Amino acid sequence: MKDFYSKSKEFLMEHFNTSPDGLKSKDLEGLKGKYGENVLNSKEKKTAFKIFLEQFKDFLVIILLVAAAISFISGNKESTIVILAVITMNAILGTVQHMKAEESLESLKKMSSPRARVMRDGRKQEIDSSELLPGDIVLVEAGDVVPSDARVIESYSLMVNESSLTGESESVEKITDILDDGKLTVGDQKNMVFSGSLVTYGRGKLLVTAIGMDTELGKIASLLDNTEESATPLQKSLEKFGKKLSVAIIVLCIVVFFMSIARGINTLDSLMFAVALAVAAIPEALGSIVTIVLAIGTQKMAKENAIIKKLHSVESLGCVSVICSDKTGTLTQNKMTVKKIYVDGKIVESEKISLDNPLEKELLRSALLCSDAVNHDGQEIGDPTEVALVNVGHLHNMKEVKVREKYPRMEELPFDSERKLMSTTHEIDGKYYLITKGAPDVVIDRAKYIIKANGEYKEIETKDIEDIKKANIKLSESGLRVLAFAIKEIDRQEKINFDSENEFAIVGLISMIDPPREESKKAVEDCIKAGIKPVMITGDYKVTAKAIAKEIGIYKDGDETLNGVEVEAMSDEELIKHVPNISVYARVSPEHKIRIISAWQNLGKICAMTGDGVNDAPALKKADVGIAMGITGTEVSKDAASMILTDDNFSTIIKSVVTGRNLYANIKNSIRFLLSGNTAGILAVFYASLMGLPVIFAPVHLLFINLLTDSLPAIAIGMEPSHGDVLNEKPREANAPLLDKKLSSRILMEGLLIAIVTMLAFYLGYSKGNAALGSTMAFSTLCLGRLFHGFSCRGNGSVFKLGITSNMFSIYAFVLGAILLYVVLLVPSLHEMFAIADLTGKNFLEINVLAFIPTLIIQILKFIKYDR
Repeated sequence: MKDFYSKSKEFLMEHFNTSPDGLKSKDLEGLKGKYGENVLNSKEKKTAFKIFLEQFKDFLVIILLVAAAISFISGNKESTIVILAVITMNAILGTVQHMKAEESLESLKKMSSPRARVMRDGRKQEIDSSELLPGDIVLVEAGDVVPSDARVIESYSLMVNESSLTGESESVEKITDILDDGKLTVGDQKNMVFSGSLVTYGRGKLLVTAIGMDTELGKIASLLDNTEESATPLQKSLEKFGKKLSVAIIVLCIVVFFMSIARGINTLDSLMFAVALAVAAIPEALGSIVTIVLAIGTQKMAKENAIIKKLHSVESLGCVSVICSDKTGTLTQNKMTVKKIYVDGKIVESEKISLDNPLEKELLRSALLCSDAVNHDGQEIGDPTEVALVNVGHLHNMKEVKVREKYPRMEELPFDSERKLMSTTHEIDGKYYLITKGAPDVVIDRAKYIIKANGEYKEIETKDIEDIKKANIKLSESGLRVLAFAIKEIDRQEKINFDSENEFAIVGLISMIDPPREESKKAVEDCIKAGIKPVMITGDYKVTAKAIAKEIGIYKDGDETLNGVEVEAMSDEELIKHVPNISVYARVSPEHKIRIISAWQNLGKICAMTGDGVNDAPALKKADVGIAMGITGTEVSKDAASMILTDDNFSTIIKSVVTGRNLYANIKNSIRFLLSGNTAGILAVFYASLMGLPVIFAPVHLLFINLLTDSLPAIAIGMEPSHGDVLNEKPREANAPLLDKKLSSRILMEGLLIAIVTMLAFYLGYSKGNAALGSTMAFSTLCLGRLFHGFSCRGNGSVFKLGITSNMFSIYAFVLGAILLYVVLLVPSLHEMFAIADLTGKNFLEINVLAFIPTLIIQILKFIKYDR
């Protein structure tokens, strides 16, 4: 039984075998055996060592390990050390990244109240909250954290903030009545309280109905624990690329190995030749370079108020096609603001209120007197609704402090959900008045008069009531929350009570809303321009959510809006069918959010999700990019997310999308640079094998190129600034291959050019009868040619269009790479380690000219195609 809200207190007492005096001591042991402890469970976490070992599952890594083993057996210890060093470094990076990941359940546990006040055996006791059991009678008051899910059996103005579970920022007035309106969401169960929520006002007595993992908080913990994270598009692309490359390398190495055997080369030398080819083909530093480029991107985004917790999420932002955003605080200001008032048949914008109009002035004065909030030098204290009333007073230079000093409060009747009214009494101009604010329908039903613009009290007529109700409906349908204000002259000696709240004179209506951020509309426009569908998911009511969504451009005519109950009634297949047309979801639960995200993902879309509450955590983890709020967000949501907005601003997400798209383009260009260079090495080795030439590269040559002189330009390419309006581009498909036909043909063409000049350099040295000189010249030309090639991989245009100095890192990388090469070539003590022969001045000139030729050809082609 889960619908405790629809059952009477007496029925539940009998169901849980308890009474107002609480559980009996003799029953506790049996109940503990049946229900367990009031704690949240978590799955056993992997050890750091196990995570470290898992980093070696990648097929490219396995090939490198085999190459290292062969190098060691053949006595080539330098190659073995270098290969193992690279593999270990990548594994450590991966382990550290994983260890920083999920601590969400720990944060959930911290939210549990450490102690609870209960009734047991008719006596009030304080126990550890972990010892709570269904059937316990719990006592709560303002400031307490609710220790379990429970039915409210007594409420004394009890108000509970459930924002972490429902997304609603306002506290909820709790009642004891039965709710028999069918299936209700958590936010609508006003006679229930839930574990982890905060008591903000009053006190109450609760009957515990669920503990531990059976609570709403426990359900979220279970969802969070069982929700699998999605691999990012880049991770998927790299995995596919790695598998295809691995197969190609193995096939190529086997072919070369048997060709060498057929030429009469001994088995070990043939094996070493095949290993050299494998080393030439594998971009050993690719993983590290991608990590470094993404890390640089995170630093840039941190300056733009976006903190990235999971590196690959940077790139995922670049192909996001759907952003499911929370409303409160992200798209809106998280601050109630008065928008319009209604007096004497007119709706007036809040900015146009005039204190010269007696009725409008009376309405503002009533609002300030019948509220408790204050705004002291910008520090706002009090209920958000009352803060809005105070702020509209400040807008018109009517300060609450001065008004309350002039007309001090004598008595008050505090607000409660049954009356839906609050009243205070004041002496004004020698007379005594009861001032009341509350729900319009309640105030209208108790009204006898209506005040006209000239201050006249006129007996209220049917037409007046209809006009007020029409105004209330009009304001409410605009998503505004409406309060009615009334006044009543009373006798000085009269002691007010609830019966005093009648025969009012209606002053007017004040409507308010949590308004959109100023930048939200522009951010949504940019979002749509970028081919991204914005979707609002909120715990607020449908009317309010739809009004805000329409104002900022998320909701368009013809779009659908759904609430949680409607989502619940849909099958997964129906939801997938409807989800492209739904722009607004209201009053949804954590399970619904996961279903919505899953529906988009089933349609092949990359989905981002924003949130700030505990209820958002499973969806943040499920989303391709989970985005938590840094200011209003709970620790649980921040832990579950892959990205945190330090300004809680939707527009920051759009800036991050631009950065993400640019980073992906840069990573793709880095991969182009690495693979075209490796292709040159493969073609050179393969050509030498076919032609029966000596081994042109020692494995250490290729490792030197791949790890030292290649890494620096690849990183520099990853830091290339954006050269176009990326927001005009559409998001790339999630399953788009990393290497499409266009990029593959470029890599092959550029690799072939570098391979040709490399082999020319080898022949220049080998023609002098010196294989070692030929090998050294080939190595030097390939190395320097790849360094030059870094300039060609910065973008589509030539270096003149992109700007020679627009990316100074590419110049630094070239200079440093060239210095490293020349140190190896010129320092005699390094010659033996790197298998280097002595070079003449003429040899150096030949190397430099040949190395520059491919870049010259590519730049000319770029100029013809892109620059003109």
